[in-house]
Amino acid sequence: MKSGVLKLVVKRLAVAVVTLLIVLFAVFFATSMLPGDTASILLGQAATPEAVAGLREAMHLNDPAILRFLRWLFGLLHGDLGTSYANDMPVAALIGGRFVNTMKLAGITTLMSVPLALTLGITAAMLRGSLYDRAVTVLSIGVISVPEFMVATLAVLLFAVYLRWLPALSSVNEAHSLADIVRIYAMPVITLTFVISAQMIRMTRAAVIETLSTPYVEMALLKGASRSRMVLKHALPNALGPIVNAVALSLSYLVGGVIIVETIFNYPGIAKLMVDAVATRDLPLIQSCAMIFCLGYLLLITAADIVAIMSNPRLR
Repeated sequence: MKSGVLKLVVKRLAVAVVTLLIVLFAVFFATSMLPGDTASILLGQAATPEAVAGLREAMHLNDPAILRFLRWLFGLLHGDLGTSYANDMPVAALIGGRFVNTMKLAGITTLMSVPLALTLGITAAMLRGSLYDRAVTVLSIGVISVPEFMVATLAVLLFAVYLRWLPALSSVNEAHSLADIVRIYAMPVITLTFVISAQMIRMTRAAVIETLSTPYVEMALLKGASRSRMVLKHALPNALGPIVNAVALSLSYLVGGVIIVETIFNYPGIAKLMVDAVATRDLPLIQSCAMIFCLGYLLLITAADIVAIMSNPRLR
């Protein structure tokens, strides 16, 4: 059994590596196909054709796409993300501080959303069919139906414009106390928590309900086990795989949601940096930021799959 589990884990890791290579290939060529000439944008409208041609040659933009991709991939394998076209400095130096800010936002959102979603999902499954269950289901469906930018816009209108409790923009440099940190992170975290918690609640509820309908859980109930003991001791351990998958899939929405949230609230993270890089056609910076988001998504999904494999009692 152990060898079978090990083979599944190794197979899943191999699939993840192949997927990452395909994603890197797609990211590079998708960003290379962005409209507009990078050299012309950097030099401005007053640039002469000779200057544009010289800059394109210096930046190796005239090289075949496959050669530029292999050069970029070789640099990634050696920890070199390249040099920013617009800032003329290493991409790693530009991303460093922004990456920390994005991880802070994602970390705070995770700490807020995961316990909330798991609590609501599990309790809704325990009280299936009750008024509480219906209220949680209707609320989660309603939140799922609202896109991130709408939630962010409503948050700005309510808390910043009408109530004036929170700032409309999130300036991390102004955080000098705990109260400042709460005010700066409140609206981005609220927006992202709304977006990812709703899906997590529904998936957690479905996983627990499916486990509660199994014969061994029904047998525990017939033997006199309390409902809370039946869920915590019998149902949850066997629903761990689906729940972890639900958490990972929901957190993966941070990849898309954080781009919108950082842009709306002017939060200085990687997503905002990537959006700014698109305007200047800073290809190495765009490619590195996109790669980080894709890698984060792939790591979450792969970790969830491995946990699901390891927690499967039949495989153990």
